[in-house]
Amino acid sequence: MLVTIVSPGIYTYGSLVLGGILRERGHDVSVTRKLESDGEVTLLSLFSTLQLMDQGIKDFVASQDTIYVGGPVGISPEMVMGELQPTALVTGEGEETVIPLVEDGPGQSIPNLAFSRGDEIIKTLIMPAAILDHPLPIIPPDLKEQNVRGANLYIETHRGCLGGCSFCQVPRFFGRSIRSRSLGNIVKEVLALKEKGIRRIAISGGTGNLFGYKRELNKDAFMELLQALSSILGKRNLSVPDMRVDLVDREMLEAVRDYTIGWVFFGLESGSDKILKAMKKGVTTKANIAAVRLAQDVGVKVGGSFIVGYPGEEREEFQETVDFLDEAMLDDVFVSIAEPIPGTPLAREALELPHEDNPLFQKHSGEYSPLKLNEAEARCLELMIQAECSKPVPRAITDGLYTSHLNEVRIQGRDIIGVYGLLDKYRQYLT
Repeated sequence: MLVTIVSPGIYTYGSLVLGGILRERGHDVSVTRKLESDGEVTLLSLFSTLQLMDQGIKDFVASQDTIYVGGPVGISPEMVMGELQPTALVTGEGEETVIPLVEDGPGQSIPNLAFSRGDEIIKTLIMPAAILDHPLPIIPPDLKEQNVRGANLYIETHRGCLGGCSFCQVPRFFGRSIRSRSLGNIVKEVLALKEKGIRRIAISGGTGNLFGYKRELNKDAFMELLQALSSILGKRNLSVPDMRVDLVDREMLEAVRDYTIGWVFFGLESGSDKILKAMKKGVTTKANIAAVRLAQDVGVKVGGSFIVGYPGEEREEFQETVDFLDEAMLDDVFVSIAEPIPGTPLAREALELPHEDNPLFQKHSGEYSPLKLNEAEARCLELMIQAECSKPVPRAITDGLYTSHLNEVRIQGRDIIGVYGLLDKYRQYLT
């Protein structure tokens, strides 16, 4: 069968893996980043709630006779089915769903599926993949041109997360137990990617050093993984960016320094213990700063993410984050406005929070009031500017840099307000 897999804008790892599974089965498979398909069956891989509001994507789905949607958006089947009206939706992991779905069409015997029957949405049993090892993925010729946070591709080494952060979809979609691929399967894949001209790879799975986890951290497995992939790609072409502050130690960070580009990225999120508790991060600001200092002492550069405008964040808590950022002296910082992703506790909390108590809907009356930003947007801009000044080598705030940050903040604010509207529309299914 002729199958087209569409991954709009960015080749997602999952789309390439499912393409490889279908190819091994004997199907003629192509993967594209464009909204176009000449397949008898079209698979559409979506990773963001924002894509459900994209008119181009809606029009594309409507133009296809047989189209199946999958990806993390599948955690909210009523929302996806209501906005896009696909032939069917993959609601969980796709490895054991894609072959029977493509070959037989939607049915109640196929796991991880939602489809319409009259006015009713039928949802089948959610079943995690039994084995994560898979055939070689499809490797499109233009994959080597892709750049996602400095990498051509993020490959998956394991699934699941031990954490329960209220804003994160990972433990809700993949579970809180850790399932790892075999090292041999990963190495075979990386060798194939390199042969096709893929130069820069990041390893992922939510928290990079949970690879091989079985009731406790397996440092040997993690370090063996880094050493093996570094020997193929060279340390300048391998990164393992995302790690939890409570799951790192000196030995692991030394491995990051010795076998990768030498960066680690912590989800620090806030400088307020009150907000970290509300986020269910499971860590404190003391633990955050200790991990940052340990990485810096080892010689690893540190990036950090922060979330502003979280429900319950007052100006006092935000100022604690500004002060933390000034103390931490991070090499890079990513700031975002709290986004209530469907399927997360934050999404339910956001629906219950009156707009007058939500920074995203509060008028900002401070320094940035001439810019007509809401309070969450103003905090996001302020923290972005503070981050530039709090790096080991401060960055001058030029007009161009200021405008870039301002535009980013306005886009975030607009998009997340749109997500709130979508959540409200499907409120009955989310609370």
